[in-house]
Amino acid sequence: MSNSIQLLVARILMSLIFIPAGFSKLTSAAGTAGYMASLGVPLPSISVWLVIAVELLGGLAILIGFKTRYAAWALAAFCVASGVLAHYVPGDQAQMTNLMKNLAMAGGFLALAAAGAGSYSVDARRT
Repeated sequence: MSNSIQLLVARILMSLIFIPAGFSKLTSAAGTAGYMASLGVPLPSISVWLVIAVELLGGLAILIGFKTRYAAWALAAFCVASGVLAHYVPGDQAQMTNLMKNLAMAGGFLALAAAGAGSYSVDARRT
């Protein structure tokens, strides 16, 4: 399999978790803001819109390969921050597994940021 096809598959797989999650938060922003408040997130009624934008728009950008390196950096940072904030519960193995999942996704996004989107992307068409 060529590198460009591998990068396309990677972008599709990595975006799969963020697009539906962002859309779900968009359709229930008040509930998401309440959950964020329970985690101690400052200004949850405003922060929820930032989270929605990062997940939904970042996921779509990764999917189509638009400004891929920037989107990958943003999603890597988001994965680390949300993992630590929502899943760092040392006594709860399930939450710690979710934290590790977030850190692994951050690693994938950092690799994508380094490699770029590949030939099958909006980024490649723009250059």
